[in-house]
Amino acid sequence: MTHRLLALTVAGFAILAPMTSQAQGLRPSPGTGVATPPARLQPEVQRQADYIVAVVNSEPITNNEVRAEMQRAMQQLAQQRRPQPDSKQLARQVLESLINQKAQLQLARESGIQVDEAAIDLAEQNIARQNELDVAELHRRLAQEGVVLSQFRAQLRDQLLLTRLRERDVDPRARVSDLEIDQYLREQQNSSPATQEVNLAQILVAVPDAASPVQIAALQARAQRALGRARAGEDFVALVREFSDASDSASGGQLGLRTADRYPPLFIEATQNLAVGDVSALVRSGAGFHVLKVLEKKSAGAPAMTVTQSRARHILLRVSPQLSETAARDKLNEFKKRIMAGQADFATLARENSQDGSAAQGGDLGWANPGMFVPEFEEVMNRLTPSQISDPLVSRFGVHLIQLTERRKATLNPREQREAVRALLREKKLDETYVSWMQDLRGRAYVEMREPPQ
Repeated sequence: MTHRLLALTVAGFAILAPMTSQAQGLRPSPGTGVATPPARLQPEVQRQADYIVAVVNSEPITNNEVRAEMQRAMQQLAQQRRPQPDSKQLARQVLESLINQKAQLQLARESGIQVDEAAIDLAEQNIARQNELDVAELHRRLAQEGVVLSQFRAQLRDQLLLTRLRERDVDPRARVSDLEIDQYLREQQNSSPATQEVNLAQILVAVPDAASPVQIAALQARAQRALGRARAGEDFVALVREFSDASDSASGGQLGLRTADRYPPLFIEATQNLAVGDVSALVRSGAGFHVLKVLEKKSAGAPAMTVTQSRARHILLRVSPQLSETAARDKLNEFKKRIMAGQADFATLARENSQDGSAAQGGDLGWANPGMFVPEFEEVMNRLTPSQISDPLVSRFGVHLIQLTERRKATLNPREQREAVRALLREKKLDETYVSWMQDLRGRAYVEMREPPQ
């Protein structure tokens, strides 16, 4: 399959984070995840004589269903350039997955969970937007790939049913208490240095191999001046630019978040008892004199406590019967031309035209941590450099023009750190809870396996 649309084919249905009140039109709203279309049945699959391979609470699963799902899985593995599994093993896994799905769909319907046509329409629109298409073009691509539209929408309905069932039955069981967060933080504080990840920044005053004692003393004095100013609170990045001979000076001397065994033992010995923000004593290595600052410490697998924040502003035009998506793009393209020509001011245009709550602030969205905006918005914003303006982009909320104003490294405050830990623990709990819930549901279902006809 050559189209980007069907190259994205995956199983499942994304469950997105709930919308907050800030900067409406940018945060994802619940139950509007982006599904992707099913793989096309190949002619040789369709020509196979069909038969029942299993019955789940009186509902059959057919051989063609299993073969079609196997083909979808193999196509996905091929797109990811991963090795193909043994066909018999894959068939068993696919059949078990279909049994679980059938049991869950039956429970959803018996519980009265419903999905209306408007929700399916919205999911269909999300797929089109994800693939930079309109709905009419999506339908045309699906037809080209041999996907029947009614079957496609039926699969979307099933995915929405499964999402809502899991939101109702699984999500409430994955709550994380404050006591669990406290325990996790205590464990991180008591973890051994060998299991920690550290991000250090350095100033290196290089010492040539053939340096004389007088030269070495002068270079040591230079490094000592840098150390004194760093400990006095001067901006470390500015000191790196002024003093450092290392090739990492363009990144503020940052060496990156890595485990202790990937740092020179000298660096770990000098910093293992330091807190984040502290500066080590002078370290002498074969390369020269090092001044080390601890930027971040965390246990492997723990959420990062330092994040890259972005500050952006945008103009949002909502698509309506009076304003088509094409017309909105054209209007925003015209705004971009005027701004770049110095004929208009971004903030003024945002106040006059943007259709969300940020308009009064000239489109300013404030400082944002990663994950605060919907993916289609954030992906474009992350590619911008400060002052750069994007081309118009389509999100599930309308058409946007984005300007990145600033970017910075920031340490999460204690409340944000606790929320990051809560999200990490909840994600783990969700996985464990879902497996347990699914096994319980599977155990209560009547499943009859059928032998193929002779």
